[in-house]
Amino acid sequence: MSCPFFGLSEDICDVGHDYISPHDVETISHFCSSDPTNCLKHRELAERRPDLLSRYTSPQKPRVPSTGAPFHIPFRNRWPLSFRVRSICALVDRPYQPIKEEEMNTQTANTRGWIVALAGTGINLALGILYTWSIFKSAIADSIAAGTPGGFNWNPASINDPYAVACLIFAVAMILAGKVQDRFGPRVTCIIGGLLVSAGFIWISQTTSYWAWIAGFGVMAGMGIGFGYSAATPPALKWFPPAKTGLIAGIVVSGFGLASLYIAPTAKYLLGRYGLQQSMLFFGIAFAAVVCSLALLVSNPPESSAAVKTTGSSGSRKNTEGPNLSPAQVLKTGRFYTLWLCFFIGAGAGLMVIGSAKGLAKASLGEMAFLVVAIMSIGNAAGRLIAGVVSDKIGRATTLAILLVFQASLMFAAIPGLSGQGHPIIVTLLVTFMVFNYGTNLALFPSFAKDYWGMQHFGMNYGILFSAWGVGAFVLVRVAEMIRVKTGGFAMNFGVAGILLLVGAVMALSLKPKKTAVPSRATAVTGLEEDDLVLQRTGD
Repeated sequence: MSCPFFGLSEDICDVGHDYISPHDVETISHFCSSDPTNCLKHRELAERRPDLLSRYTSPQKPRVPSTGAPFHIPFRNRWPLSFRVRSICALVDRPYQPIKEEEMNTQTANTRGWIVALAGTGINLALGILYTWSIFKSAIADSIAAGTPGGFNWNPASINDPYAVACLIFAVAMILAGKVQDRFGPRVTCIIGGLLVSAGFIWISQTTSYWAWIAGFGVMAGMGIGFGYSAATPPALKWFPPAKTGLIAGIVVSGFGLASLYIAPTAKYLLGRYGLQQSMLFFGIAFAAVVCSLALLVSNPPESSAAVKTTGSSGSRKNTEGPNLSPAQVLKTGRFYTLWLCFFIGAGAGLMVIGSAKGLAKASLGEMAFLVVAIMSIGNAAGRLIAGVVSDKIGRATTLAILLVFQASLMFAAIPGLSGQGHPIIVTLLVTFMVFNYGTNLALFPSFAKDYWGMQHFGMNYGILFSAWGVGAFVLVRVAEMIRVKTGGFAMNFGVAGILLLVGAVMALSLKPKKTAVPSRATAVTGLEEDDLVLQRTGD
């Protein structure tokens, strides 16, 4: 800028210290000659502060080429008011027609929406440490077996308790976190989650006590994961129209599934070099830094922004005119209980056998067993992403029913394959597709919640629905263990899971929207003619 006064301070020149809409910035820049001597403020300051005029340089070329193409200048300035801008446009021979402000806001909102979505994905990439419990469990088991003073003197039968408590608290915390998010916003909720997980990991890094690990990992970390997970998906969905609900939900939650891909080798390296408790301290510090930093990028769109006022599609009309049900209203609908049971079966049946299938897949691969964690992570994330995209095309209920039937067929096919009679590659593919189908649930059900109940109370509504995941994991995993102990094998588990999944598929079909009769063209014409008659009578 050639003006010597511009940008010094608001006390000297207030140009550049107030808001101007992108619409007016573009219009003004079209006519700007870059000559500050045309500015009334410049003339006034030149008389009062001649000492600063020595900085003045000759004006450069106008910022708009002769073709008249507009410049997009994203800055804020105290310029003429909008009515003065319109006057400028009216004085020229060829009135300049700038891009509509609504269209520009839509572009900005789309960019901001992707920032929020990617930040949510990053948060889930950190919170997915829950899936790497097996690595920590092995280190605890080694310490118990060694029996060294100051080590983990736990009952071996209780070694999974911190993980089980974390899963249960995770599901329960989703309800509370949803309420906090609806009231205080996703940024605050996410920061609370990051600090809780960090505090829990730092605490367990200082102790080997069983109850401290139950409280630190099970309660604090489990609750923190619930708060962070609940705050990652809803704001991202709010920035996009209904046509992209499945895609965005799949992208954000895929981070949770992919976490094992990098956390597992990182954890193994830290455990080998620094030991279990020092590793927990590193993870705790990293959680506070990563999750809280990414939380600063997470926010809901303004109610008046173009992000929530999309135009030109039936999907957007559905978004603005659809119901926004409160949790009390949701609990009175039969559809909620159908969805809850489908989620209970889809997630619970998957968790019921995935642990067993994973162990058998590792056994079948022998020296290549280390690949199982990576393959399952990719399958888990791919299921979330693909299910979201497909459900946008063919509908949520249809997608859910197809995937539940597919998962059931995998369960029945796995009975001979996972009993030691299958080829290692076949076994690995079966396990990968099982994890793929399990991951689809975590993209479909938040999309269901948005479609059916709206976004106003989304955090609380989805938190209540997500309780099906926690109950399913707790109940069906316990049932699977009881069946295994009684039968001495895994075959019955896969059979029971397959039957449950078929029942869930039948229930999912009841979620398909009913077709409504479309009024005939003749009826519409008659209605228009009657309206015309009324207008004519009014005019008479």
